[in-house]
Amino acid sequence: MPEGPEIRLAADKIAKVIEGKQIDDIEVGLPHLHQGAERLKGHTVSHVETRGKAMLIHFNNQLSIYSHNQLYGVWMTAKRGEMPNTKRSLRLALHTAEQSALLYSASDIGIYQLKELDEHPFLRKIGPDILKPNLTWQTIRDRLLSKRFCNRSVSALYLDQHYIAGIGNYLRSEILFAAGIHPDYKPKQLSEKQVAELAKQTLLISKRAYETRGHTVPNALAKKLAKTKGSYESVRFMAFNREEQPCRQCVSPIVKAQRNGRRIYWCEICQPLV
Repeated sequence: MPEGPEIRLAADKIAKVIEGKQIDDIEVGLPHLHQGAERLKGHTVSHVETRGKAMLIHFNNQLSIYSHNQLYGVWMTAKRGEMPNTKRSLRLALHTAEQSALLYSASDIGIYQLKELDEHPFLRKIGPDILKPNLTWQTIRDRLLSKRFCNRSVSALYLDQHYIAGIGNYLRSEILFAAGIHPDYKPKQLSEKQVAELAKQTLLISKRAYETRGHTVPNALAKKLAKTKGSYESVRFMAFNREEQPCRQCVSPIVKAQRNGRRIYWCEICQPLV
């Protein structure tokens, strides 16, 4: 499933095509969208927003399109009249005079009044968006130490959208590695310094993934790895998907395990369970 940085990048791409533009025509591939779509034709997209793994397209008539890609959804853009060559099912197409924003394969899509979004079943439950501009590491620290979250393993917490929205499986491994925290620790078991570092790395790694289109390695190391001409996947991460490969910090082999039904990776030397 795409994580917060990937959804924000998709939103950026869509915004370039439709933000500030009038939507001349709309195609829908799900019956429940027909009525709402008619109310959007002829109106202008005011802005495109993300909240965690959900995308919101807001219109000047106080209506919004909510979509969640889940596992298979994907947004594409194209010139008006030039549809992508894909076997995916078209769920939603927003056409301006010159370009189109197209959502394929997703099923969790709805059209809402702007004021209804705060009560949306998904949106009303999630924590702050990890890429929200005014989110601080202090806010993350406070959430880690709150009664609601402090007694849960960080491996579970970093998949829970109620804690922070937009973090998923690869970011979980990368954030914990960067902070030097073993996945089985609970926030209440960590020192004040460790909690602060975890909060700071949560923000830093997520922003880096967005800014570099999916890479979480530090910038200096990324430049060195780029010279090795390795595959995209082989140079992206510090720990995730690197089972039995040497740790980039201490050369001990990265281990892989299952936590909370998902694969997770860490270094037993750099992330000790004491």
